[in-house]
Amino acid sequence: MTPAESAAAWRAIDANFNRAVEGLRVVEDQARFVLNDAFLARSCKQLRHDLTSAITSSLPSYSERFIARDTLADVGTAITSPQEIERQSFAQLAAANWQRVSQALRVIEEFVKLLGISGAAFESLRYQTYTLAKAFVLNERSQEIWRGRQLYVLVDGGKSEEQFAERVKLLLAAGVQVLQLRDKGLDDRSLLARGKQLRALIDQSSAECRPLFIMNDRPDLALLARADGVHVGQDELPVSEVRQLVGTAMQIGVSTHNIEQARAAVFAGADYLGCGPTFPSRTKQFESFPGTAFLQQVAAEISLPAFAIGGITADNLPQVLASGFTRVAVSGSITGSNDPAAAVRELLTQLISHAPQTGGAHKLPLN
Repeated sequence: MTPAESAAAWRAIDANFNRAVEGLRVVEDQARFVLNDAFLARSCKQLRHDLTSAITSSLPSYSERFIARDTLADVGTAITSPQEIERQSFAQLAAANWQRVSQALRVIEEFVKLLGISGAAFESLRYQTYTLAKAFVLNERSQEIWRGRQLYVLVDGGKSEEQFAERVKLLLAAGVQVLQLRDKGLDDRSLLARGKQLRALIDQSSAECRPLFIMNDRPDLALLARADGVHVGQDELPVSEVRQLVGTAMQIGVSTHNIEQARAAVFAGADYLGCGPTFPSRTKQFESFPGTAFLQQVAAEISLPAFAIGGITADNLPQVLASGFTRVAVSGSITGSNDPAAAVRELLTQLISHAPQTGGAHKLPLN
């Protein structure tokens, strides 16, 4: 390349580096101040720093990029479009800036090749932006779908369809906002029948906020029963495989037992998290309990809707609330109660009194 061509290439690289880091700073601050999500904010910041390191290591000298810069002669500074001056929502703001970042990284990746520099580092960073952009979109959608849903109850299929229907009607009337069908003892046909029954009962419900129906473990039965979502554990199908089966509209929940699993679930594309076990449970046995310490970790950095689960009762709920969670998933404390409706009301009273006014529905404000 001639010196003039080399300088032109560096001008393009410089302009797109600035475009990328500026876009990353916008989404980082959106994660920080709008989503109150320390994990996403930190991930954006790390990507910004990695991009700076990649550019710096590619330069023959630190000053090369700045010397080639010629903002006054840049014909692109006068080119604008109506879309650039309009931002009608935080979602539009994030989408516009993620698009800016990915496009800028692609330009850098191509132009450095002209200078004999590998574009692999910038290609890798571009792929990371796709994952982060998806996490932003899912976060926004999940906040909307799960807003106001604080009590999530797991139910089995009961001894008969009649008993199951009676229990579900009682729970719906008491104000339960999410019902998960979980029964390891029923055969597939019976479990599907209960699922279809639950779907019909929810559709007939007069609740102002229509309760969600989640199927445990089985994406195939979730589809057949027209569930709103499916919940999987660490040993079940990964989120990516479940998504291929159920499509983009269905909610996918993931059980997590430590902060690394919670972070991984966010990037994998989970719509909500189950976090626990918090306390010993009558319905499921565990070898260890991450307890409220794990809840505190999630509340401190992840704004995706998350439910504390495992042995939660009205008596120990204050410990959960103190950790920063105002969403819980329960089973035995409701279904094993002599008065399930009263148990529901007691839990909801505590949960609603601690519900956040805005933003994420389970975490404490980020300082």
